[in-house]
Amino acid sequence: MKKKIAFISEHASPLATLGGVDSGGQNVYVAELAKFLAKTEFTIDIFTRWDDAALPQVVNWLPGIRVIHVKAGPVCFVAKEELLQYMPEFTQSMLAFIEEDAVQYDLIHANFFMSAKVAAEIKQILDIPFVVTFHALGHVRRIHQKDQDKFPAERLKIEEETIRKADKIIAECPQDREDLINLYGASARKITVIPCGFSPEEFHPINKLAARRLLKLNPDEFILLQLGRMVPRKGVDNVIRSLEYLKETNRKVRLVIVGGETDDPDPATCPEIGRLQTLAKEKGVETLVTFVGRKNRNVLKYYYAAADIFITTPWYEPFGITPLESMAVGTPVIGSNVGGIKYSVIDGKTGFLVPPNAPAALAERVQRLINNEALLKSMKLNSLKRVNTMFTWENVAKMTGNLYERILLVTYQTSLDLQPQIKINKKSQAA
Repeated sequence: MKKKIAFISEHASPLATLGGVDSGGQNVYVAELAKFLAKTEFTIDIFTRWDDAALPQVVNWLPGIRVIHVKAGPVCFVAKEELLQYMPEFTQSMLAFIEEDAVQYDLIHANFFMSAKVAAEIKQILDIPFVVTFHALGHVRRIHQKDQDKFPAERLKIEEETIRKADKIIAECPQDREDLINLYGASARKITVIPCGFSPEEFHPINKLAARRLLKLNPDEFILLQLGRMVPRKGVDNVIRSLEYLKETNRKVRLVIVGGETDDPDPATCPEIGRLQTLAKEKGVETLVTFVGRKNRNVLKYYYAAADIFITTPWYEPFGITPLESMAVGTPVIGSNVGGIKYSVIDGKTGFLVPPNAPAALAERVQRLINNEALLKSMKLNSLKRVNTMFTWENVAKMTGNLYERILLVTYQTSLDLQPQIKINKKSQAA
């Protein structure tokens, strides 16, 4: 009989369109991990906040996977920084669903600190063990964003408490593990490093010229791709600034930027796009930059394939799924030497690592690849080998499933150990 797992992902639904302010790597993680776990010995219910009245409460999404929309605050979009106040209602709504549906979960997998708070409360009430993937840590965010961090101050306390209460913690890369230990005092024995992944069925090599024709991109330009959420910490402005140093290169360079709140780039709905457009004009590189808006996942592989290099230079990055997707298509990555990127990208082999906020250094690496086609080709081959060896969602799901089984085995053994004590207590009460 398959074991029942409850995912909690309060702000990141697997059904969301990617590229918006609050839609990114966590959405992909929850969706893809659930898909591959459901192919094995688990069934998955994903609890996420109800933010669209047009959606039913329960969506039978894929075989073995339901998406359950939980009432928590108004049924509309609310920025994740403002959601903590609605988590008590989330907990009560989830408990009510569990009772009404008469479902018994073997384990909860919480995603993000607010989901961990819900999981810890449900563990206390229903005695269901839980594992947590934080995806980002408040202390790290505060270090890099300082006063721009809009999450409530309680976040840090919640993270500290849920780290203590969790049965296990999944760190997405070695840096994540170090941060949990050094910044939160987490027990190393409680942490398991399991990376994010990609699906070879979704991302695989595609002919570059065919992809460019499909997307109506110039076949003769050297294309740089930036793809992801349009928020300042992603460092898209750093990539635009690097173009100043590439104006006089022997090959015309084009930067294609995918992301935003709408299918067409709209500064009114995504202020970050407006800021970046203004910056491109100020730097005199606006003719080298093309904004294309957000795109559905079935189109992303063509953008990765059309590019010569994928660039991602955030200030910090807990993991970063987009570099894996790019490497899976065969497009080398230049990324910031931070977090998960320095784990997935091997400097000089599958791409380059550069400091964040260093446009001149970024431009130098781009120029090096423009001038060295042999190096670019070898990086393509190395990228394909690395991701298919280490970072498929199938492998990630196997590691995660093994972790679940270890937690459940300990829970079962603990319950057996307690049974004699329960019997003794009952006899004492009878006497």
